[in-house]
Amino acid sequence: MILSAGDTPTPGWRLFVPYVPEIIWSAIFIAIFAVVFMRFVLPRLNAVLDERAEKIEGGIRRAEEVQEQADQLKSDQESALAAARQEAAAIREKARQDGQRIVEEAKARAEAENERVLAAGRQQLSAERMAASHELRAEVGTLASDLASKIVGESLNDDERSRRVIDRFLDDLESSQAATR
Repeated sequence: MILSAGDTPTPGWRLFVPYVPEIIWSAIFIAIFAVVFMRFVLPRLNAVLDERAEKIEGGIRRAEEVQEQADQLKSDQESALAAARQEAAAIREKARQDGQRIVEEAKARAEAENERVLAAGRQQLSAERMAASHELRAEVGTLASDLASKIVGESLNDDERSRRVIDRFLDDLESSQAATR
């Protein structure tokens, strides 16, 4: 219904209801638009959305793979670190044992050297004591002979007899000193 210039619109509920030709043309336009949209636009839009979803899913898969690789590398690194710590502890323990063994060997060598030096010193001391004893006996014998010669007033030239007497005297003297100790 087309209003002419002199017509006045009808008041009431007809104001909100469109005219039938407008409804038909609107329906045809919406149908054409829906067919064009569903035939051309919607497949392209779906293809773009599918491609985008595929990229997102691929990115998520790659991220999960990278995460798995990172987790694997982390566990490998932790196991390598644990192995390195164990190896370092073993090296420290071996070094401690080697150090202890070296110290013990050095002590043993020092003690052996000390015993050798002490034994050599004892032997030298014993040899010097015997040499001093022989020398002292000879001197004491000579002095005793000279003293006896002066006391008796005669010369005691029999060296063999005087030596026996002196040796017996000195042996008696040593035995009496050993008994008092």
